[in-house]
Amino acid sequence: MKMFERLRSITQVEYKWKAFSVTSVGALMSAADTTIVLLALLPIAENLHTDYITIVWVILAYLLVNTSLVLTLGRIGDIRGRKRMYNIGFVVFTIGSALSGLAGTGLALVIYRVIQGVGAAMLTANSFAIISESFSENERGKAFGANAIVWGIGALLGIILGGIIISHTSWRLIFLINVPIGIFGTVWAYRTLKEHTETDSRKLAEGMTHLSKEKERRKQSLDIPAALAFTISLFFLQLGVTCGLLYSWTSDITVISFSLVPCFLIFFLIWESRYSKDPIIDLSLFSKNRGFTLSIAVALIQSLALFSINFLLIFYFEGIYGLSVLDAAYLIIPMAVASAIMGPFGGMLSDRIGTRVVASSGLAVQAVVLVLLSRLSLSTPLLYVGIMEAFYGIGAGLFWPANTSAIMSSASHDGYGAVSGIMNTFRNTGMIMSFALSLTAATSVMPVSLVYSLFLGSFTGTLSQHYATGYLAGQSFAFEVSALLLVCATLLSLIRGKIMTQKAD
Repeated sequence: MKMFERLRSITQVEYKWKAFSVTSVGALMSAADTTIVLLALLPIAENLHTDYITIVWVILAYLLVNTSLVLTLGRIGDIRGRKRMYNIGFVVFTIGSALSGLAGTGLALVIYRVIQGVGAAMLTANSFAIISESFSENERGKAFGANAIVWGIGALLGIILGGIIISHTSWRLIFLINVPIGIFGTVWAYRTLKEHTETDSRKLAEGMTHLSKEKERRKQSLDIPAALAFTISLFFLQLGVTCGLLYSWTSDITVISFSLVPCFLIFFLIWESRYSKDPIIDLSLFSKNRGFTLSIAVALIQSLALFSINFLLIFYFEGIYGLSVLDAAYLIIPMAVASAIMGPFGGMLSDRIGTRVVASSGLAVQAVVLVLLSRLSLSTPLLYVGIMEAFYGIGAGLFWPANTSAIMSSASHDGYGAVSGIMNTFRNTGMIMSFALSLTAATSVMPVSLVYSLFLGSFTGTLSQHYATGYLAGQSFAFEVSALLLVCATLLSLIRGKIMTQKAD
């Protein structure tokens, strides 16, 4: 037994950081892509001669597909192998990037962004699962904290590279640059990652008993009716929000989309609870594990507040101070830097004293910052806004690793992909809802054409006194709502209790 324990320790030390390096390549590429595309919307629109609604779909199509598929793809990874799914994710994302860089029309770009979104869903769902199976439970906070550094660096690279590319080359390079990175990531993942059956060193001691359980696990199959019902219900929910925002909340497509959501969702719940042999979601996680349920709810609320702050502040910098979209994006850097610096500390602290206190503290910090940002005026110094952003990033660095560790620790080894999918589904849904919140707040006080000129970065000069005052009022209301949501999230985080960990055997 001592020999087995020693071998397990050596294997884990060698493998876990290699696995982390693989997931870091995917995270770096995804994070950079998120910010870099936002900066290129104007040159894309001008070069492809497309309207602003199509350009908005360039952003939303990626998020919508990613969010709709991440749960199903995470479950497939649990059944068919996370290494395989992660490798395929790299390939699909790379192909989508290459096609996006070669797109000849706005509609073609939207379609290719859908392909990118599918690849991103494969990467996202399985990356958290790979980290969770590679690190022991008392080290996951540290691992997810280190992951926060990668996302912060990716966001910074997206802004910096975006500025260079847009200023000196073609917008197409923002997509084509992913191709060599994706090829490297695919090769590195193939050579480095191992399936759980190869890395779970407990099998050395448990022998045939564990192997029989592994065979039983591999006999599981994807519940296709449940997967389709859940994906379709989430798709129509997001489509309803998107179409309501872009067209009208009373338009036919908006009303039809919202009306179809409960139909598919009810079918999904009934099928999963009564008829499914291999459920995609273990519903008992929600009914029996209060800590898991509240942690997921908190993740949803936090992402709802987070995405909005980026868009509204960029609008603020452009409309009030007359900055270009690129200069406005540079002023978001303090948030990314602070989050990257604080992430490892937040993760290690959660490993030592528990996730609840650390995550709740991060939420409280962010709530206070949003209250202060709701008081922005026409004459607020940019330095003050930058400091507030840095504190918001500190809150994110405390919250994200701790809450992610809490959620992933609730899963058994064979359910990491599904739980990761649940977490990312709720987080991405919050982001889309937040996007809708920020644009709704802006369009309620300004003409739609003016809002989308800010969004695309084609607006020059500053807003008139009338529109500036109205925008500040709308922005203030959005920040106050987000602050209230974060106060609720803080309370939920404090009462969530201890996460109950499911054992694999």
